Amino acid sequence: MSTTTTTPPAARPAPLSQRPPGSGFRRFKNRSATVVLTAAMVLAMIPLVLIIFEVTRRGIGVVNLDFFTQTEPPPRREGGGYAAGFVGTLYIMALAVLMSIPFGIATAVYIVEYGPNRLTSSIRFFTDVMTGIPSIFVGLFVYGLLVIGWGGMGFGTFVGAVAIAVMMLPIVTRSAEEMLRLVPNELRNASYGLGARKWQTIVHTVLPAAAPGLTTGSMLAIARGIGETAPLLLTAFGSGLIVTAMQGAPQGAVPMQLYRGAGQPFEAGIDRAWGAALCLFVLVVLFTIVARWIGSRASVGSR
Repeated sequence: MSTTTTTPPAARPAPLSQRPPGSGFRRFKNRSATVVLTAAMVLAMIPLVLIIFEVTRRGIGVVNLDFFTQTEPPPRREGGGYAAGFVGTLYIMALAVLMSIPFGIATAVYIVEYGPNRLTSSIRFFTDVMTGIPSIFVGLFVYGLLVIGWGGMGFGTFVGAVAIAVMMLPIVTRSAEEMLRLVPNELRNASYGLGARKWQTIVHTVLPAAAPGLTTGSMLAIARGIGETAPLLLTAFGSGLIVTAMQGAPQGAVPMQLYRGAGQPFEAGIDRAWGAALCLFVLVVLFTIVARWIGSRASVGSR
């Protein structure tokens, strides 16, 4: 005689319409948190929207072809432009990029690929400290060291580029370090397994894999450096004429011309300052958008 055991049917889950006690209060808390966070976001966006609106309203009527091709006239006279500032900014930023980005990436490579040790810990600490140093301190340091110090180089393009490069260097280093750490170790091990040396693995495997992230960090550093004013006041000093000398003559820059134009009592000079502010804002936004786009393309390509 055989006996069979029957298992009771599994209990069916309760329908969603039958909510357990307390679910209404949880929905209330969720909606309240959503409202509070949305209000906080709106409040945070108000100053940014007002800045964009005011800069665009005051500067859009000044920016034209003459603004980029003509030098600044006397403060009372209308028209003219900031050609000297744009040339000087391009000159200074080109030198600053050559100084900061290769050294910043090389420093990050040493920290990630040859650390950790006491030296890498010290480098990371001082990099973090440099990130928070006010820019006027950097300008004062370069002024005391190169302009009137043992360098005795005077004002000029090169010392201004050194000050901007010092501001950009920690940003490049920290961003490059994080990007290099995201490269999987499997790629390194595969390169070593094929017989490549460490430097060959870094150059041909690690850096190409991290290239989009390195480009993004470099773009953000350039966007930070292009709008700096305080370091240039003590190093490049400023000029209303187009200067091609690398050193020995004061060099102009858009942020300095903006700063001095905004302090004038004449309406024409103030209007040109608003135009320069709009140009700087557009440049920073463009660099930021390009950096975000490169970063998004890299994240999509890695999936």
